[in-house]
Amino acid sequence: MTTAIKLIDATLHRTETQTRMPFRFGIAVMTAAPHVFLRCRFDIDGTVVTGIAADGLLPKWFDKSPEKEAAQEIDEMLLVIRRAVGFAREVSAASAFEFWQQVYQAQVKWAAEEGFPSLLAQFGVSMVERTLLDALARAEGCSLATLLRENRVGLDLAAIHPELAGHTPDEFLPARPLSKIIARHTVGLSDPLTAADLTPENRIDDGLPQTLEDCIRCYGLYHFKLKAQGDVERDLERLRAVARVITQHCGTRFGFTLDGNEQYREFPRFVELWDRIQADPLLKEFFKQLIFIEQPLYRDVALDPAIANIADWKNGPPVIIDESDATLGALAQALKLGYAGTSHKNCKGIMKAAAHRCLINYRNATEKTSRYQMSGEDLVNIGPVALLQDLAAQAALGNTSVERNGHHYFNGLTPFPQEISQLMLQQHGDLYTTMDDGFARVNITGGELDLTTINAAPFGVGVEIPMDGIQELSL
Repeated sequence: MTTAIKLIDATLHRTETQTRMPFRFGIAVMTAAPHVFLRCRFDIDGTVVTGIAADGLLPKWFDKSPEKEAAQEIDEMLLVIRRAVGFAREVSAASAFEFWQQVYQAQVKWAAEEGFPSLLAQFGVSMVERTLLDALARAEGCSLATLLRENRVGLDLAAIHPELAGHTPDEFLPARPLSKIIARHTVGLSDPLTAADLTPENRIDDGLPQTLEDCIRCYGLYHFKLKAQGDVERDLERLRAVARVITQHCGTRFGFTLDGNEQYREFPRFVELWDRIQADPLLKEFFKQLIFIEQPLYRDVALDPAIANIADWKNGPPVIIDESDATLGALAQALKLGYAGTSHKNCKGIMKAAAHRCLINYRNATEKTSRYQMSGEDLVNIGPVALLQDLAAQAALGNTSVERNGHHYFNGLTPFPQEISQLMLQQHGDLYTTMDDGFARVNITGGELDLTTINAAPFGVGVEIPMDGIQELSL
C-alpha cells in the first residue's frame, strides 16, 4: 500500500455532444450535453503519475428540480467538480481511501452549507476519485480490479458498513474481473420500437440501428431496461408494445429490469401498476423474466419508513435504489426497509460501491440467499474514458448485466476528434469496431461486451487520451 499521496495539479476540459436521437427518461429529454475530462497529477510515494476521468453532464438526474434550467444544472455540475478538486489540493493522505474520505467529508460539509443535493456533491468527489484510482493503478502497475480486491486502496469496510468490521474486500469481491458483460439495452420512453414507428421526420440515416427490433437484430440483445412514466394506462400500453417486440425477436431467452424513474411519491400507486400488470395475461407472462425494479419512489421519500414500506410487499419482486444511494449509509437504510440492493454508476463513487458490493455479498452469504443484488446502470456513458472506466468498475464488482445506452443515443465516437477513434480501435479493438466513416462504435456481439483489453488496462483506458482541440476550463 502507498504511504503518501498528494495532488500536484489538475486540468478540466469540456466539449459539446449531441445525440443522434432524443433520450427521454423521467421528466427529461436529452438531445445534447457537455462532456468533460478531468486530469489530475498526483505525487504517489515520490512518483508523479497522471490519472484521468470523464463524464457527460446530464441535467435532470443529479438534481431533478423541475424549476432549474439545464444551463444552471450544468454550471452546478462543473462547480461541484471544481470544489472537489479544491478540497483535494489540501489533502495529504496515506492511502487512496483516506484521500477520498477527506475530500468526501469536506465536500459533504460544503454542499450542506450551500444547499446542494448529496447526489450532485458526490459526483464531484467521484471525478477526483476516478483520477486517483487511475493514477494509483498506473503507479502500482495493476488493474482496478487488483487495486480493489487486494485492497491496495486501503479501503476500511467498517467505516462505511460497520457490520463488515474485521472483513476485507478479498473475501467478497470476484477473484477475477468479469471477462464479458451483458449489455442491458435501454428502451427510452420515446424510442421507436418497430419500423412502423419511423417517419420521415424521426428516421435517422447514420448506419446504426434505431428501432428496438433493429437493435436486437444488430447487437443480439437479450437483456433490456424498460422505463415507467408514472401514468398507469400509458405505462401498460407502452409495456405491452415493448413486450411484443422482445418476445417476437427473443422468444423466451431474455431478461429485463423496470426503472420506476422516481415517478411515484406513494408506494401504493406503484403497486397499482404492478397489480394491473399481473392482471394482464400478456404482461404477466412477460414479467416472469423481470430481474428487479429500480427506484420507483422519488428520492426524497424513497428511504422514509412511513412511505417506503417495501418489506410489506409480500409478493412483490426485488426493488433496488438508484438515485437515493446518495450517502454512505443509504444502502444499509434501504436494506432495512426491504429493498434488495442498489445500483452502481461511477458517478456515485467506486470505493463506496466496493463496500456496497461487499455488504451485499456478505448478506447473501450469511443469510443463505441470493436476494440481495447490485446492478450496473448507465448515465449515457460514452468513450473514450467514461464508458471504459465504468465497464472496468462493473467487471471488478462482478455486475454481470449492465445497462448500456450511450452507444444507442450517440453516433459512436463522432463527438470527439477522429484520432481518438483510431486510438480506441488500436488499443481496444474488442470493445470498438469501425463505422463506414472511420469513427469507432461500441461492438456489442451476441448481446455482450468483451472486456479483455479493458481489464488489462490500469483503469479501463489503455492509452493516453489527447486533449488537442478540446476546450480547457479554469479550475
